[in-house]
Amino acid sequence: MDVIIRAVQKEAFPVEFSALADGNNLPKSSPLFKLHPKVDGGLLRIGGRIQHAPLEYAEKNPLILPKHSHVSMLLVRHYHEQVEHQGRHFTEGAIRSAGLWIIGCKRLVSAVIHNCIVCRKLRGKMETQTMADLPPERLSTFPPFTYVGLDVFGPWKVTARRTRGGHAESKRWAVLFTCMSTRAVHIEVIESMDTSSCINALRRFFAIRGPAKQLRSDRGTNFVGARNELEQTRQQSESSVWKYLSEHGCTWEFNSPHSSHMGGSWERMIGVARRILDSMLQKHKGLTHEILCTLMTEVSAIINARPLVPVSTDPDAPFILTPNTLLTQKVGAFPPMEGLSGKDLYRSQWKQTQVLASTFWSRWKREFLPTLQSRRKWAESRRNLQEGDVVLLRNSQVTRNEWPVALVTAAFPSRDGKVRKVEILTTKHGSSKKFVRPISEVTLLLPKETES
Repeated sequence: MDVIIRAVQKEAFPVEFSALADGNNLPKSSPLFKLHPKVDGGLLRIGGRIQHAPLEYAEKNPLILPKHSHVSMLLVRHYHEQVEHQGRHFTEGAIRSAGLWIIGCKRLVSAVIHNCIVCRKLRGKMETQTMADLPPERLSTFPPFTYVGLDVFGPWKVTARRTRGGHAESKRWAVLFTCMSTRAVHIEVIESMDTSSCINALRRFFAIRGPAKQLRSDRGTNFVGARNELEQTRQQSESSVWKYLSEHGCTWEFNSPHSSHMGGSWERMIGVARRILDSMLQKHKGLTHEILCTLMTEVSAIINARPLVPVSTDPDAPFILTPNTLLTQKVGAFPPMEGLSGKDLYRSQWKQTQVLASTFWSRWKREFLPTLQSRRKWAESRRNLQEGDVVLLRNSQVTRNEWPVALVTAAFPSRDGKVRKVEILTTKHGSSKKFVRPISEVTLLLPKETES
């Protein structure tokens, strides 16, 4: 060991060895100038002021090692493993207790911990990427509920029927439809989480709000089942909901699994609906299906009456920009018409409708769209996950020590070239499985370029 350290020291500090051998002072530019080093047995050690302290010789006069040395890296890794992969303070303490003084030790230890595979498995953060640009359906003047995001929330217990001994209860859920551009909502109550109830809710929604061009949701089993049934119906050429959807050019898109943050525009509305409903349920103890449907309608009305932008204190601008402004004029909810002015409010009825719609869309562009400009989080651009990277897959059902290690087999870049979802391969009990997951569900353990 002493032979290796002596070779490293002479290679890293030739000026210091020469000066000490000649009895000269070290130059001020030397990194060892303030350490007052001395040569003992051919090894460079710290001098210092604690020679009379009741400590071991190695602690009073630790060996000096350079930062940029493979030997220093190996020693830091060794003592980091000895303290069971604890943090920088634990590792530095173990190094100092062993009688070693590494120049720039803090940065070297931090670098070792940052690249440590075990530490990444134990405490590594999930991957992130800069926030993606908003899709066109959220930034264009489409009629309300042309592009829709939907999700299910609940359940609630309702009284199904009265009996002699009391009453029988059953559960109800609700499907929330969110307009991607106007931020309006529509809620439908369903009796179960199966595919049939989901399709019936869709039919009621289309009957009231008109056909949509695109539906977007997470990969809930009821949604996947509804889409599969619609696909089977189309293949069988039966006249049912699919025919209705296909005639109006409606498609159904799914977000990647385990990525609720990709549906934040409607997940946010579910949180608002829950808070309003919790307040309402304090006044209604005996909940029935009819009461629940009524409450859901009132919840929709309250949400749709919310201001989309901060309310102005200007007395000359009393008009509040809300989704209801457009929903109450749905017949005329088309992109703004040119050549209409405020005077048309007092003329024909159709012109009044068009002016109100035009006013909404002009203020929507001028006041609401700029609020979507900034990236409130995920502002930094990160390294893209690549095919061949080794990652740790999050599994909320088990402890972190039992999370499986996976291999990235495919990366799916977004429109901006950033990877936000990947296909991974895991092996368990001799069988291999592939999953598509967002990068927020994995931790990078070993990049492809460092595997060798």
